[in-house]
Amino acid sequence: MNSEFSFQLVAVPLLSFLVAYLLIFWLVKGNALKILDFPNKRSLHSTPVPRTGGIGLIFSILFVWLLFSASLPISLWVGFGMLALISFADDVKGLSVLVRLLAHILVAIGISAMLLLDGYNWVMVIGMGLAIAWMSNLYNFMDGSDGLAGGMALIGFGYYGVTALLAGDMEFAMINFCIMASAGAFLRFNFHPAQIFMGDVGAVPLGFLAAAFGILGWVKGLWSFWLPLLIFSPFIVDASMTLIKRFFRGERVWQAHREHYYQRIVQSGFGHRNTALLGYLLMLMVGGSAVWANSYDFITQSWLTVMWGSIYLIIMLAFDCYQRYRYTKTQDDCK
Repeated sequence: MNSEFSFQLVAVPLLSFLVAYLLIFWLVKGNALKILDFPNKRSLHSTPVPRTGGIGLIFSILFVWLLFSASLPISLWVGFGMLALISFADDVKGLSVLVRLLAHILVAIGISAMLLLDGYNWVMVIGMGLAIAWMSNLYNFMDGSDGLAGGMALIGFGYYGVTALLAGDMEFAMINFCIMASAGAFLRFNFHPAQIFMGDVGAVPLGFLAAAFGILGWVKGLWSFWLPLLIFSPFIVDASMTLIKRFFRGERVWQAHREHYYQRIVQSGFGHRNTALLGYLLMLMVGGSAVWANSYDFITQSWLTVMWGSIYLIIMLAFDCYQRYRYTKTQDDCK
């Protein structure tokens, strides 16, 4: 690694942090863009909070990437920008679920086609496209507790950067470290008690990048297929299992709710701060194990994935049983 690139590897993410910090500070303290998140059936907060933090987060990332001419597929730039604009419109005006979902799917399949069309069939292209669309939405679903989504971005894209660095792709590492740095600046204002929320304009594009970068790193040969799934598994497992359970109960899966595991943990008395810290610990452990296993063979990585899947299953079953026990005990005490 030459000295010039070593300097950029530190300076560029630092600039991203500073730009994000100043923008978000202005959004918190200023009077412009007062788009508020009012409490609803999905919310865990009780008073209106600005949901414009994602503007500072996304703008800082794009600004620094453009300034240093980040080498990314043009389709990824376009998709990222389109999702940010659509999500901002949703934050301001509120778009129908059908319009949002259709836009997310079209953008995601377009990106998947650009990344995978050479050497992959259409089944793979469409499957990966739907995975990108799901990741974009589930990241938004998981942005409902102070500090959680910001911490996932900081840790998740940080691990992407570390893995790219270990694989020798310095530029892709720097691109990911920029997201990590901007997320760190956002987290300064979003950790409990949150002064600002990310909003759709931040959460949806971050989910998109988590999936698109995961595929791009796999195509470039920087990491295995399992690594992105493991790194972002705390969000993937919670959102996916909650959706599946609601679907089989015959509930409207598109409606706002507070049934995600992280929401139930907050409501059980654990609180926003402790839930975020517990989430960070889980993210660090599973992501660290994924980076460690990346240098091993497919069988080892598969067993690691099975191991974490079993751990998640045990944790969810234990928490469900605990909540049923508390409910039964409360009912008995009321008699």
